[in-house]
Amino acid sequence: MTTTYTSYKLITADLQTSLKRVSEQPDVKRETEYYLARIGSVKSIDDFFADSRLYNYAMKAHGLEDMAYAKAFMRKVLTEGVDDKAAFANQLSDTRYKELAESLNFARHGEVATTFERAQKGVVDKYTRQTLEVSAGEDNTGVRLALYFERMAPSITSGYSIIADDALAQVVRTALQLPAEFAATDIDRQAEFYADVLNLDDFKDTSKVGKFLERFTSMWELENPSGSYDPMTVFQPSSLTGISTDLLISINNLKLGGR
Repeated sequence: MTTTYTSYKLITADLQTSLKRVSEQPDVKRETEYYLARIGSVKSIDDFFADSRLYNYAMKAHGLEDMAYAKAFMRKVLTEGVDDKAAFANQLSDTRYKELAESLNFARHGEVATTFERAQKGVVDKYTRQTLEVSAGEDNTGVRLALYFERMAPSITSGYSIIADDALAQVVRTALQLPAEFAATDIDRQAEFYADVLNLDDFKDTSKVGKFLERFTSMWELENPSGSYDPMTVFQPSSLTGISTDLLISINNLKLGGR
């Protein structure tokens, strides 16, 4: 049976080929063609929300498909953009919302926001990568976690960055062989511990991230022999998706719907 590390390396050894294979899958190709054919004609946030296929595509591209129902929340993210430090997306510890607002920057560019490469090819690239990770997770959640960590590692700037994203935190806890109960301890102490035992600058070095993930996948395999882990316990809206407490509180304070 293929181990977690071997599966991860098979995908990343030639990542571009892996991504190309995903992009050519009939369902992925169909949704991508639809997105590229129509996104350029979207002139406003209202237009964007009016086309559910475009909206769902962009949400999945940014790993936010589980939040697609919270349209009032997402409208606030897009309306305020990212230029103001006080903007809603900038106040959330989960960086995926900021990335979405940067991809579709209606706040800054208005009607031409969807004409830029980051709103078209940039979103498509994100969608393809996200699909690759989800597909890998269907066979082995550890592989999905490793791919996700590899992609997100450069965004880790403090111990709080790890705590704010439950998927990142699970990778780190597994690599460091910390018990699950560690996640329930005082947040400030967790952050201080991570800052003490990790050189966070290493996460900006791809070779050092690779070494860290080699350790993670080895530890994951010991704790979760291939085929024994329930993939639905990770990347759930109420569990390990990186949705932080401040975000959940904000959701509860918003009415559902497009406005």
